[in-house]
Amino acid sequence: MERVRVNDHANAANAPLVSMVLPVYNGARYLVEALDSIFAQSFRDFELIAVDDCSRDDTPKILQDYADRHDNMRILTNRVNSKLPASLNNGFAEARGSLFTWTSDDNILHPDMLTELVKIAQEEPEKDIFHADYRIIDEHGHHRALVPAGTPADLLRVNAVGACFLYRRKVDEVLHGYDEKLFGIEDYDFWLRAMQAGFRFRPIHRELYFYRRHDQSLTDRRARHIQALATQALLPVVRSLPHAPQRASAYIHVACRDSVTLRWYLLGKAAREQPLSLFSHAGMIARWLKYALGLRVRGQIRADAE
Repeated sequence: MERVRVNDHANAANAPLVSMVLPVYNGARYLVEALDSIFAQSFRDFELIAVDDCSRDDTPKILQDYADRHDNMRILTNRVNSKLPASLNNGFAEARGSLFTWTSDDNILHPDMLTELVKIAQEEPEKDIFHADYRIIDEHGHHRALVPAGTPADLLRVNAVGACFLYRRKVDEVLHGYDEKLFGIEDYDFWLRAMQAGFRFRPIHRELYFYRRHDQSLTDRRARHIQALATQALLPVVRSLPHAPQRASAYIHVACRDSVTLRWYLLGKAAREQPLSLFSHAGMIARWLKYALGLRVRGQIRADAE
């Protein structure tokens, strides 16, 4: 996927260090809180590029109000509703910074998020992607689970980068942005491709972000579709691994991450690669089967849906 940058001024003397993209579609419910957290950052050398994906609620009005009050904010409006990955690509095509990040209209940044991430990025120029722990919050802002930043090896199981990150411009340029066909796992796919391209990750174990789970969040509304897309993105990466116990383990993790579609053939692949792998992962496989069969017994998944 080739992309043309229409305003690439990254080398201009007045360019900010950080470019942050905020894609929004009908996000008025939590948008003010998200914007307040962005402009409360202790690090000030950033630009905010809000991309409105043809919202029909009060989003345009809220964005304009903040843009009128903040010189470092710009608003882009998609011509047609284009979904999240396209909105991200449109925003970063206009980015002038050398460090990139993005956030969502329902999440909250810790006041020192950019300060902490930029500090590590400057101290460790050999690293490319910086990601930190984040806290899950509910619709009322109540704190729930803490999600620690994972390692690149963890990407074979889950999106170990998570919701709080900063990465160098060259990562975006080499990967040609986000895959617009993978709405729902565009970020996970981005990190998987970054890992394959040899970019270096730096986990940071500081709680710097608050990720909101609520009944209208993409994670909850599209969970089954996202699971299927994640498997689609993961399998080529797993197949590229050397013939070793790591690949057998990865096949089992891919199979067990989706309880809607039962991919028995992946367990067969794992057994052929490393016969003892099924025994060493017996607990995971048992929990997966119990949950998957439970869904079917309760009638939440029809046999013809597999």
